[in-house]
Amino acid sequence: MPPLLPSPLLRRLPFYLRGFSSLPLPSPPLRSQPYPHPSPSRSDPFDSSTRCHPSRTSLTFTTDPFDPSTLLKEDPISLCASLWVSSFRDPSTTPSLSSYLSRLELWLLAYQKAHADDTGSYLPRSNISTSTFHSLVALRNAVLDGRFKWGNRLTPFIRSPRETDPSTLSKRKLKALLATPGPPPFQDRLVHEVLLLILEPVFESRFSSKSFAFRPGRTAHTAIRTIRRSFAGYLWYLKGDLSTLFDCPKINLVLNALIREIRDKKIVDLIRAALLTPLITANPMDEALKKKKKRKNQKKQVLAEDEPKPDPYWLQTFFGFAPEEARKQPDWGHCGVLSPLLANICLDELDKLMEERISEFYKPSKSDTWDQEQGNTSWPEFVPTSGPDKTRKMDYIRFGAHFLIGIRGPRADAAVLRKQLIEFCDTRFQLKLDNECLPIEHITKGIMFLDHVLCRRVVYPTLRYTASGGKIISEKGVGTLLSVTASLKQCIRQFRKLEFLKGDREPDPQPCFRMFHATQAHTNQQMNKFLLTMAEWYRYADNRKKVVNFCSYIIRGSLAKLYAAKYKLRSRAKVYKIASRNLSRPLKEKKGQSPEYHNLLRMGLVDSIDGLHYTRMSTVPEPDYTPFPGGWRPDHEWGLLEYIKLTDTSTLEELRCIIKEEGLISPQDSLSMLVWSYKKNASLFPPLEESDVDKAKEEILGSNEEENGKDLFLLG
Repeated sequence: MPPLLPSPLLRRLPFYLRGFSSLPLPSPPLRSQPYPHPSPSRSDPFDSSTRCHPSRTSLTFTTDPFDPSTLLKEDPISLCASLWVSSFRDPSTTPSLSSYLSRLELWLLAYQKAHADDTGSYLPRSNISTSTFHSLVALRNAVLDGRFKWGNRLTPFIRSPRETDPSTLSKRKLKALLATPGPPPFQDRLVHEVLLLILEPVFESRFSSKSFAFRPGRTAHTAIRTIRRSFAGYLWYLKGDLSTLFDCPKINLVLNALIREIRDKKIVDLIRAALLTPLITANPMDEALKKKKKRKNQKKQVLAEDEPKPDPYWLQTFFGFAPEEARKQPDWGHCGVLSPLLANICLDELDKLMEERISEFYKPSKSDTWDQEQGNTSWPEFVPTSGPDKTRKMDYIRFGAHFLIGIRGPRADAAVLRKQLIEFCDTRFQLKLDNECLPIEHITKGIMFLDHVLCRRVVYPTLRYTASGGKIISEKGVGTLLSVTASLKQCIRQFRKLEFLKGDREPDPQPCFRMFHATQAHTNQQMNKFLLTMAEWYRYADNRKKVVNFCSYIIRGSLAKLYAAKYKLRSRAKVYKIASRNLSRPLKEKKGQSPEYHNLLRMGLVDSIDGLHYTRMSTVPEPDYTPFPGGWRPDHEWGLLEYIKLTDTSTLEELRCIIKEEGLISPQDSLSMLVWSYKKNASLFPPLEESDVDKAKEEILGSNEEENGKDLFLLG
């Protein structure tokens, strides 16, 4: 198609707008825009949203055909929602992803997300300048034309608000920028966000419900609750670790898994280039020289207002308690936030294989009341006995690269399944596994998964009833439950790594000197956040009260030793005597007389000191034993499925048939029928005559006179 603009004007266009010269110019809308434009500013008087009424002023601003904001035809949130709905309506069909890649609305949404991650503040649409829109269009056109290169720090199409122009840097700083590894450029993160907005809904509708990591709405808590709900009847457990895939990805494996689901050349080429482009790695000799070099008069770093603050000490401490299954996350090449999604795409083949094995392995028995789907609904944690005449069953769950398989049957079946898994990982993932990498463990030994131990807990309920002779007879029945408990040994091990403890047999708290220069109120506040987070993490553990109270004891002892060293007190006992058991009273060196603490607190001159939580086991909340429903889905998936069902025409026809069969009526119809029946029944009675009315009056008046006479007699 020949360009609609003349060639002299076409030469004056920027290179990122020449691709749109063949498109018809957008006409100004007659009504309000479907997506709001920025408010006019003094620096940009000819913005597309600026329109003056001719009656108010002599000037009339028209829509600028070269303004990139005119390309926004739809709300980006509604555009993403339509992609989610279409993906969940028919997961087998893949929409045209290149058309979504060219939508400027998604690039705008990705810019707002990356800007919020970079600066810590959300940027509304009205505050985005026209030059930023030009840069977004330039970056999008470069991605569509194949001119985009990953890791380009010298000539980026768009820069972060906190980045400086590379052309203004000196040679030394420019050399350090090119040779020093660092975070990915801002434009790379923009492309990551756009690809994630496009690919995530497509694959979320196809992923198995057995995987719980790196997915929206699925956390470690949902995995623990699923284990408590569905793994009660298994005696043999098979654990596997495929985390070596996260260390060194195999590019052909990733691309084959991606092409198997989508066949969009631009998307695949972008991801292939992200995997193949080499990363800038640090020289170990330079790092050794930096460590040996001593800096004198080093000043404390002051962060800018828009610079993201580092994680606080309590959060860094909690990150040290991360379970082994969640400690390692994939980071492949220049893929960034796409790496976890790509890892799930590769491991989804294992999920589909295990779903087939579960259906093939299931062999019900007539003498067994165990159900395949529901299990024991009245007592979901009950562990039934096993034997040759019992139901054979298997279940599977995966969290990241770690998976857990429960088997109800003989150990030989677990050995056969292990052999099949070794062959599958060798052919598909090119991983050489052996029997030691896939151990088979019995439930009596305790199975560690997500820092929770799966074991059996034997209970002895006493049954008492009265016999025919009047004697009370007691009988004991033995029952076995699946117990999901927090590992106290693992907790002690993590505290020792963080230098909160020393000693193996009798743990002794050590002072946390990193909080030495903080105030007592700030220190207690930080540690209270840590204790609250630990109590939430062990929410579904049977020994929640014991573990959280132990963490509180370690933190309280560590802070007591810190305060003893800081305020020059001799022992923890002296600290507890002054500051009480929960360290809520102020500790201060005696340097002359000072006003009382409550007077300073009332005047607002000091901060209130919060006492440490969970100093007593009775204050720790109880474990959460809320039953986990079978066939659980995240809330957003239920919302999508309900919306798809309501928008389906067959649902409306089904409702109409139900109304015709059951005779359901609306409230207005029931009221009208009630009024009509009242009028119809009232007209059947004969009309009253005058004699009947007089008789009724006499009876009423007579009864009233008799009552008045009785009242007067009583008063007299």
